[in-house]
Amino acid sequence: MAMPDIANSAQAQTEGMLDRVGMSNIELPLMVQTDNCPAQQVSASAEIFVNLGDPQAKGIHMSRLYLQLDQLSTESELTLETLTTLLNGFIESHNDLSSEAFIKIEFDYNLRRKSLISEKRGWKAYPVVIIGRLIDGKFDCELQVDVPYSSTCPCSAALARQLIQEAFSKKYEQQANIAKEDILTWLGSTRGIVATPHSQRSVAQVKVKLEQSADNFPIIALIDLIEATLKTPVQAAVKREDEQEFARLNGQNLMFCEDAARQLQHSLNQQKQFDDFWLRVNHYESLHAHDAVSVTTKGIKGGYQA
Repeated sequence: MAMPDIANSAQAQTEGMLDRVGMSNIELPLMVQTDNCPAQQVSASAEIFVNLGDPQAKGIHMSRLYLQLDQLSTESELTLETLTTLLNGFIESHNDLSSEAFIKIEFDYNLRRKSLISEKRGWKAYPVVIIGRLIDGKFDCELQVDVPYSSTCPCSAALARQLIQEAFSKKYEQQANIAKEDILTWLGSTRGIVATPHSQRSVAQVKVKLEQSADNFPIIALIDLIEATLKTPVQAAVKREDEQEFARLNGQNLMFCEDAARQLQHSLNQQKQFDDFWLRVNHYESLHAHDAVSVTTKGIKGGYQA
């Protein structure tokens, strides 16, 4: 006896076209190939959809989507080419129902990162999101990375400098001439540096739309660009000389969230391989109970909204 197939044989009780039908929170391993580097295995979470263009159809065939994604996981690598093939397969398996396909894949991408001075190395995990769309035969892809960094408040630094100046003036107000060694000793003491500016761990979330001619996911290149722009990326392995250099970099690169957003905006505007971008910087304040946030885009008509 044949098993019933309601999706094929039944008609929708209420007619209507649907933008997306599919599955989310699919856990699976993937081999991700990026920046022309060897593929790296990641533990990913995916959501996959097609549209339901037939207003009378009862539903889609979800197993057809899942099995194609599973085949990518077990038999291939995730590249721009295989992602395009996958989305085409979603539509072909629903050619009487669908003309659009969508996939969102989230994972942590692990990189060995070198320390600032000692050149020790350690692992850092960067959250990555890849979004692919195929609509009426046109493919586009978005790539998002989250990059942690340190931000030191310019206002707090100025207030700390003022307190140090006042402490210095009070210490030596009775002396017309001050020996260099005395000044160095005072500056190196806890009595000399009476205040320090506040810093906080921060995260830059950067999403880019890849140009049509792109041939790989530029995950590493995008991370490198963000870290080079902000100059104070969170470190992995550190020795004392690395910690001192990190303190110097923070002192030389004071930034409000507005500064960080504008610096990234400027750097991304120079990149021809991205058709559009959206970014959000989050400064998880150590002074306030709330966070400081800036959001901006490339600003092209019809592009991302800030």
